[in-house]
Amino acid sequence: MPRIVFITGQPGVGKTTVLLNVVETLRRRGYKVGGMISREVRERGVRIGFEIIDIYTGQRGWLAHVNQPKGPQVSKYRVKLDDLKTIGANSILNAIKKTNIVAIDEIGPMELFSPAFKEAVVKALKSNKPLLGTIHHKAQDKLINTIKTRENTEILEVTYENRNTLHNLIIDKVIDYLTLIEFECKSHVLTNKMKGKNGKTRAKSNSLSR
Repeated sequence: MPRIVFITGQPGVGKTTVLLNVVETLRRRGYKVGGMISREVRERGVRIGFEIIDIYTGQRGWLAHVNQPKGPQVSKYRVKLDDLKTIGANSILNAIKKTNIVAIDEIGPMELFSPAFKEAVVKALKSNKPLLGTIHHKAQDKLINTIKTRENTEILEVTYENRNTLHNLIIDKVIDYLTLIEFECKSHVLTNKMKGKNGKTRAKSNSLSR
């Protein structure tokens, strides 16, 4: 059963929309979801950049902007590394500590310029929390290879045919995993209680035999 589910697909196919549908549905069902979402920003119909949103707190910042004076350049945008660290990376780290589920949108060329972002993703991979995310279809990096080759990871492709229903499949996978973890935790607690009772019984028997 996968703990980590990432989706990929062509630009504009609806990767972020699928992930947002998953996040909102899980929230309505009472789960805490954290992490980051990136969205394009337009002025008068023209795209001027991309913003970062902390899913848990609602805090916003810039991932990249056409008028950003410095930072790594991707096409006509420059990446704002400060916001990517203080809002993007920190939203992931806080989600690991405070929420049930971690979501990351996206792992792409802009985000991969930030060491802090990459370190936060690695920590999410190593946590025991369900991890959901999107991967840019052309991005190449050691981190992406690590994600794709993990045993407990599933990569799903968003297409025009499945984009209106794929979120239901992902929701079922997340809930199945959380249900399994809850069952295992309860079983572990019950086992420890039984061991404790058996230990007390043996100790009592030994004392009586003396």
